[in-house]
Amino acid sequence: MAHENYRISAFEQSYRCYPVSFIDKSHLEKGDKIIMPPSALDRLASLQIDYPMLFELNNPTVDRVTHCGVLEFVADEGLIYLPYWMMENMLLQEGDICQVKNKSLVKGTYVKLQPHTKDFLDISNPKAILETTLRSYSCLTTGDTIMVPYNNKKYYINIVETKPSSAISIIETDCEVDFAPPLDYVEPEKPAPITSSKKRLIEAEEEPPEKIPKFSPFTGSGKRLDGKPLTQSVAQVSSPILKQHQLESENGTKGSKSSTCAARQHSGKLVFGSNVNQPTNETPKVRPFFSPI
Repeated sequence: MAHENYRISAFEQSYRCYPVSFIDKSHLEKGDKIIMPPSALDRLASLQIDYPMLFELNNPTVDRVTHCGVLEFVADEGLIYLPYWMMENMLLQEGDICQVKNKSLVKGTYVKLQPHTKDFLDISNPKAILETTLRSYSCLTTGDTIMVPYNNKKYYINIVETKPSSAISIIETDCEVDFAPPLDYVEPEKPAPITSSKKRLIEAEEEPPEKIPKFSPFTGSGKRLDGKPLTQSVAQVSSPILKQHQLESENGTKGSKSSTCAARQHSGKLVFGSNVNQPTNETPKVRPFFSPI
């Protein structure tokens, strides 16, 4: 008995399909409504079916399935007219056979969409455009590609996912809409990590910082008062004297001047401020240009 009730409530028929533009109804491209013959209405009216009427379309050649609603029953017998985007989804050519069966679908709660091009997201309010467009749709099927016309341009959008079923009704229902990245979206490339060889190359290309000149005391040149050439550089003469002063300051003692002078004279070095008389028969000692005469 249940099997008989199922047969009574079922509608299944094969038709040849053509685009809606063949009957000057190109405006139907903005939705998922089809045009069926009057005999289909007579048959459906005698069946116990759910309203609004929803149908499953099947291309038996390639086993492609989608779902749709119906707008009018004015087509010639044996023919149906479909939006061209639906024929593309089902890989149907003009005059191909399409199977039509009535279907009851659950109300959708979630749909995930993926635009073909990222310029769709450049629209000021893409969700509002989708909301307006989807008012012309009765149902959505996972795997379909719908067309959204806006500002004299056609945008194609994939139906990536639908919940709670792979085919849902969107008539008088609140449905959450989510977007996947567009098909032509390319993630920005991450900078490649710098290897040790590249790092050394970059460091080699960089100019080394300028070195700050180091102060070296008593590096100038001195002259003898008699015009003869110096036998010893000033740096060599002054260096032990500086060391002696440093030693005296570190030890905190001044020591005996006479012993210090004697030690310095014994070593043949000049001492600043020395009162010891120099022998007259010796060659004049080197005297820096800044020492007292």
